[in-house]
Amino acid sequence: MKSCKWLIFPLLFAGLGIPVAAQTKSAVVEEIVARVNNDIITREDLEHAHASLEGEAHDACPACTPEQLRQQVAEKDKDLLRDLIDQSLLTQRAKDQGINVDTEVIKRLDGIRVQNKLPSMEALETEITKSGQDFEEFKSQLRDQMLTQELIRKEVGSKIIISHDEIVKYYNEHKAEFVRPETVVLREIFVSTEGKPDADIPALRKKAEGLRDRILNNGEDFGEFAKRYSDSPTAPQMGELGTFQRSQLDPKIAEKVFALNRSQMTDVMETKTGFEILQVRERYEAGEQPLDKVDPEISNKLYEEKMEPGLRAYLEMLREDSYVQIKPGYTDTAAVKAEPIEEVAAAPEKDDSKSKSGKKFGIFPKKNPGT
Repeated sequence: MKSCKWLIFPLLFAGLGIPVAAQTKSAVVEEIVARVNNDIITREDLEHAHASLEGEAHDACPACTPEQLRQQVAEKDKDLLRDLIDQSLLTQRAKDQGINVDTEVIKRLDGIRVQNKLPSMEALETEITKSGQDFEEFKSQLRDQMLTQELIRKEVGSKIIISHDEIVKYYNEHKAEFVRPETVVLREIFVSTEGKPDADIPALRKKAEGLRDRILNNGEDFGEFAKRYSDSPTAPQMGELGTFQRSQLDPKIAEKVFALNRSQMTDVMETKTGFEILQVRERYEAGEQPLDKVDPEISNKLYEEKMEPGLRAYLEMLREDSYVQIKPGYTDTAAVKAEPIEEVAAAPEKDDSKSKSGKKFGIFPKKNPGT
């Protein structure tokens, strides 16, 4: 059975903050451009992914000329089929390993609802449907995205080791990068009151205060609490807000957070839409930062530098263990050789493991017909 494939890091849907999804499929037989084990990628999938790239480029650079946007899209477009195949391989492997992200999907959907100031999940479903998307398909795509993220964390990220010697070496070679104005790195826990009756507000305040007390008194991890309990769209990123100078913050907020040291929290602050707790992850005084202050930052940078080649090596291994066919005329820029598709006409599912090449599906079992 066909299921849509999208990019590993999908564009956010304009105005809704939700991944771009496929439009409702027509009954017309689609051109198959790639087979990935028992799954397929169609020309329509490529067209939708290309449209996502165009939207992403425009959102990232609204002042760019049409020619500049065209060049940016063309640069990424050459890898589009490769990325769709990668997404399919990762999703299949995650399901094969029994990874479950159902709870995280519900949390993410609720975060999208809060971000878009919608009163209920039914209202979110209505908005997504209005945009021309099928809500169940949208949820499926969101689930696949989160499955691949968890798989990458487990299979690639967990194996990346950054030594102290590497951090010291980078610091000594890039000291100019660490001359900074006074800044703080913040993360948040947000308890929303939007759309809630006035009678519920005291209980919501108590919830926020209870979360803060548990972190302060029981040593609970702020990031984990943000991921589990925060109503903010930052919840999946463990509440990460980013790095701020004084001038970038509301003066009242700046006064509070710049009076804190690393790992300290503000009191529960009431806003127009809820209750906010801010934690200072790190604080930097003006001038050259000492190594102990920027150690986590350097570690993250080195981790990201190792992640891309690590992920590509992992995907190469998946391809070698899988059955990938590409229709002549389409280009997959991955290094692993793929079998060409010789037949793309609509037909009932057949045992592709008996194709001319004799290559089997490897570690991925064939789906049962009709599933």
